[in-house]
Amino acid sequence: MKRGFEIVSKYSEKNLTLPYRTTEHAAGYDFESAEDFVVPSIWKLNFLKVLWAIKHEKTVQEETIDQAKKILKPFLIPTGIKSYMQPDEVLIIANRSSNPLKRGLVIPNGIGVIDSDYYNNDGNEGEIFVQILNFGISDIKIKKGERIAQGIFMPYLLADQDDQQKKQTRNGGFGSSGK
Repeated sequence: MKRGFEIVSKYSEKNLTLPYRTTEHAAGYDFESAEDFVVPSIWKLNFLKVLWAIKHEKTVQEETIDQAKKILKPFLIPTGIKSYMQPDEVLIIANRSSNPLKRGLVIPNGIGVIDSDYYNNDGNEGEIFVQILNFGISDIKIKKGERIAQGIFMPYLLADQDDQQKKQTRNGGFGSSGK
């Protein structure tokens, strides 16, 4: 097994589709949502008072800023999919080109990086989620089976000094290798 996709155990009976290439020369494998999901418009969330105050150079209490940060964050759309690959490969999760233009949906960090050791690590099974923000005026309803992102397998290179750096063993998901 070189690289590919599997359905995570909690979705094994949910009739999901493994990611697929839509055209013969497509680089990306289309990922679908594992369930119905509503991505609320950021403009409906209760953080506009903070933005107004910042724009008008008013004093904003730290507590209010912290509350706004908790509200204005990406939503994680489950795919029910995990991916295996070679140790020197990465799966890049990219937005579908139509999402920003037609729906106002963006991946806030630009791309998602799925490392080979994310697959079946000790902390989780390796389910891939797609981070999304909705900059549109209205909520976006995503149906189960609707395409939400694309994944591209890529090799990567190591720096000459890489073997001199101490490495951790992955144990978890988002931000699990951070400090």
